[in-house]
Amino acid sequence: MKNFIHINKIVGGFALALAVSSCVKDLDRMPFNEVTSATVYNDPAAYRQVGAKLYAGLMLTGQQGPAGDDRTKDIKGMDEGFSSYLRNYWYLQTLTTDEAVIAWSDAGLPELHQMKWSSNNPFVRGFYNRVFYQIASCNEFIRETSDVKLAERGVSGTILTDAKALRAEARFLRALSYWHALDLFGGNVPFVTDNDVVGSAPPKQTNAKDLFAYIESELKAIDSELVEARKNEYARADKAAAWMLLAKLYLNAEAQGQGNRYADAATYAKKVIDAGYSLQSKYDDLFKADNHNSTEVIWALAADGNRSQTWGGMTFLCHAPVGGSMPASSYGIDGGWGGVRVTPSFVKLFADPSGKTDKRAMFYTDGQKLEINEIPTFTDGYAMPKYKNITSAGKVGTNLTHPDTDFPMFRLADAYLIYAEAAARGAGDKALALDYVNKLRVRAYGNTSGNIAAADLTPDFVLAERGRELSWEGGRRTDLLRFGKFTSSSYLWAWKGGVKDGAGVQDYLKIFPLPSTDLTANPNLVQNAGY
Repeated sequence: MKNFIHINKIVGGFALALAVSSCVKDLDRMPFNEVTSATVYNDPAAYRQVGAKLYAGLMLTGQQGPAGDDRTKDIKGMDEGFSSYLRNYWYLQTLTTDEAVIAWSDAGLPELHQMKWSSNNPFVRGFYNRVFYQIASCNEFIRETSDVKLAERGVSGTILTDAKALRAEARFLRALSYWHALDLFGGNVPFVTDNDVVGSAPPKQTNAKDLFAYIESELKAIDSELVEARKNEYARADKAAAWMLLAKLYLNAEAQGQGNRYADAATYAKKVIDAGYSLQSKYDDLFKADNHNSTEVIWALAADGNRSQTWGGMTFLCHAPVGGSMPASSYGIDGGWGGVRVTPSFVKLFADPSGKTDKRAMFYTDGQKLEINEIPTFTDGYAMPKYKNITSAGKVGTNLTHPDTDFPMFRLADAYLIYAEAAARGAGDKALALDYVNKLRVRAYGNTSGNIAAADLTPDFVLAERGRELSWEGGRRTDLLRFGKFTSSSYLWAWKGGVKDGAGVQDYLKIFPLPSTDLTANPNLVQNAGY
């Protein structure tokens, strides 16, 4: 069930009626003036309602949806469908790599795959704004659920217990957004917590070292406060979600200049693995409309076709890859948007792209060319309809436009591969890592024919396996960065650097620029080098 995330009466007018505690002055929130923290939290149900809003902020874009007016949008001044946290995160992590090109010519969109973005790119700005909207929202909730305030309001019993659990989850969600800021913007971002006074002077700029340490300390601090692994309501974070985020933080530490932490990555991945999750028996069932029943998903962003409608999120991921001769009804939707395809380099990760051997090769090739001669032409490039609004039993979702399919942020297969990579780099049990990898390959092949030997388990193999296993799940840019392939001429894909056959680009593109609007608003900020 998805009841918690889709509470119908999410308190968004409060939305949190917060003053802008980041420095992003162009984030023009439109709270309902009559709603204040004093009135909101007098309602015992408010803690769950506002907590639900924090989670919903990773998928939804306002209080009305899918395209409300400026009074109901979280962020004013940007198309609501384009302002989705998940959609913008996916754009920056996927369109900038070998995993995808997109046919559309919306201002700023072609720049992403061609790696020619600037500080004025609307999608870079859109994601940055979302990150700090989330952080500001989490900060306010954490302030309002302090032990002192809960005691002053006489909160007790199960409401008190849930409020404290949600406070820990808000700290997790804040750490997640700061991790995204570290990864995508190099950590050189404004830094604000619940300890800062709302409406005070523009915040100072932090750095990668300090932000890394903060995220690590926060995730460790809430370990005793989060609900035990697999014991929380669906789509709420628990201990395993925090362990998974720590594993990802440590896996990328060296690439972010924070030293070799692969042993720590292996430790936390193993904690997740030992928490009782099990692999989904069929790979493609992980990406269908009933994937909330999965035994593999550790934490997901929940979608509901009737109660959480957005033109971003899963609506985008289900519709955008469908076009050409693809029958939309086969994917449980009312029509394709003819946008997203994969590059030939990505297809070549699979020895057999037909999907007859490795079932993770989910390509649609009828009428599609392998080569991409023209990015705007949908039939140039294989399609990959990975996410479907159809259940594992073949039943269509509740709404043909807006899917019921959830987005798996963290799943067991990723924990297996984090441990495997750490082991391949000398920081784990290689025999155990080999077993984890072969479990994934048995599922993919349906038998042991795809199994590898110990000598095959190298870091480069794990990178390729991550591409096959975790495609379009929002991690490819981070993976290529960790392996030194994102900007390098040593690994090319179609239209990298704006060249048909691909070209290396300058290293400053490893991180995105701070938006020019925020630099104007906050004199404390210094732009990332190269922009």
